[in-house]
Amino acid sequence: MSAPDWLRRHQVAFYAVAVILAIGIGVARPSAASLVERLIDPVLAVLLYVTFLDIPFVRLRRAFRNGRFIGAALGLNFVVVPVVVWGLTRALPDRPAILVGVFMVLLTPCIDYVITFTELAGGDAEQIIATTPALMLVQLLLLPVYLWLFMGSAVAHIIDAGPFVEAFLIIIALPLALAWLTEAWAGRSSTGESWQAAMGWLPIPMMGVTLFVVIASQLPRVRGSIDQIAVVVPVYLAFLVVMPLLGPTAARVLGMGVGESRALVFTAVTRNSLVVLPLALALPEGYRIAPAVVVTQTLVELVGMVTLTRVVPAWLVPRSDDSGA
Repeated sequence: MSAPDWLRRHQVAFYAVAVILAIGIGVARPSAASLVERLIDPVLAVLLYVTFLDIPFVRLRRAFRNGRFIGAALGLNFVVVPVVVWGLTRALPDRPAILVGVFMVLLTPCIDYVITFTELAGGDAEQIIATTPALMLVQLLLLPVYLWLFMGSAVAHIIDAGPFVEAFLIIIALPLALAWLTEAWAGRSSTGESWQAAMGWLPIPMMGVTLFVVIASQLPRVRGSIDQIAVVVPVYLAFLVVMPLLGPTAARVLGMGVGESRALVFTAVTRNSLVVLPLALALPEGYRIAPAVVVTQTLVELVGMVTLTRVVPAWLVPRSDDSGA
């Protein structure tokens, strides 16, 4: 059995070990959190690079022309999700510092590791990549609007485009360009071909490393505020249950095949917590707890995503439902 096949078969156990180690570090050595946090963006960039290498660029070019999927992803994320979030948050206490953190993270669809989770679940990852620029631009434009609608004008002006643009360039555009250059190199050189083949076993290990650095770096921040932010956990868990059910429903209505359907589920569920976190950290003094609220969603979501890589292909969108796409 090849290394990639062995890793795919044991990926859940591999991720569980990464999560356990991260919790151990986060609890035993909280002072290491700031150092580990600096690794998040580089690790995500490498994760996306090795994921992009698995996707032939001829398929990626075709994905950009799939207006049906892009429209469905935008509709789910910016029409359906806000309605779901508004309903789920009605039970939360009327504390602006908590609500702004919840709204910031749940109203912004993920543009980074959602690609890897989609790939691991057998989804159409190139469709997610093709949709990423639109998701980034629309969430940047609409997040202030939703904050204004849900919380009033006093909060809407705090959104800064900088973290969104920086994340797109470093975590998406740069790895994508390097993957394209690697694919071109592999087509012209046996050395390049060997390099690309060697990278083929890295997506699952890099996902484990990503889980480790995110949890180990952010757990101390959550532990320090757990008595105040525990109330948001049921909301995040409910979101992880509701959206995976709505995604396949929308896909069936639109007549999508298995790959597109699985991709639609993951783009509807996975949130942009790592990009939103700098925005939360930059909030005024009265919103000091908001970063911990955002990080709590990250921790809940990572465990949920690992679970969904098995649940989506096994039960929600099984292969037998394939309609040919």
